[in-house]
Amino acid sequence: MRNLFWHRFKGNGLAVAGGIIVLILFFVAVFAPVLSPYNPDDIDRKHILEPPETAHFFGTDDLGRDVLSRMIWGSRISLAVGFVAVGIATVIGMLFGALSGYYGGWTDRIIMRFIDIMLSIPTFFLILAVIAFIGSSIWNVMAVIGLTMWMGIARLVRAEFLSLKEREFVLAAKALGASDLQIIFRHIMINSMAPVLVSVILGVAGAVLLESALSFLGIGVPPPMPSWGNILTLGKDNIEIAWWLSVFPGLAILVTVLGYYLLGEGIREATDPRLWHSER
Repeated sequence: MRNLFWHRFKGNGLAVAGGIIVLILFFVAVFAPVLSPYNPDDIDRKHILEPPETAHFFGTDDLGRDVLSRMIWGSRISLAVGFVAVGIATVIGMLFGALSGYYGGWTDRIIMRFIDIMLSIPTFFLILAVIAFIGSSIWNVMAVIGLTMWMGIARLVRAEFLSLKEREFVLAAKALGASDLQIIFRHIMINSMAPVLVSVILGVAGAVLLESALSFLGIGVPPPMPSWGNILTLGKDNIEIAWWLSVFPGLAILVTVLGYYLLGEGIREATDPRLWHSER
């Protein structure tokens, strides 16, 4: 099965391209201190709003800071927010989804009605309201995004549990005296991870986009901490004279989101048993 997955994945050119983009982003984020040509917070008032040139490949901002350096360090912020927020959402979603799918009955009804209520609230406006109330910081942004993204994962895990809990290996575990926690975490949860992994990868793209939007509106990652979103804000304020402040961070967000979506869709197609049978 693993060989079949790898064969299908590497045969999907778009999925491989997405994987390469994600790896490059990881490399840039991890080695930001080495790759960054300048300190992202260094102010140089002699070179304010200079266009891209040899000394500053992506130009400078309204304080003379090197845009390329700020974008390289901003990749750390964007990816950190994405992974921490999705990690929070995954833990909550898997817990609620597992309880709902395994126990059913009133437990299922209560959890699913709560999820329906959460889904009925516009997520972005809920995030805006909460951050406006508790204040903007990188940790608040991570927590709020994570606490508003778990519903989709919960419904996905619930569906997997409803399908798997009647399988023979679960019945055998019950016959051997395994507890509910052992069955949930040792048997069913492991076998439901493939679709969850796809949802997590797509969720990272969504979290990066949300963080950028919040920072663009001025309530996300607070300055002077570099973020693609707050670089875009400077671009908006200087759109007529500094096009590079909008183009380069906008392209970075576009490529990042596209890379994660391509990778997630590639993994989904490679792990879909229906497509395996259609190719045999």
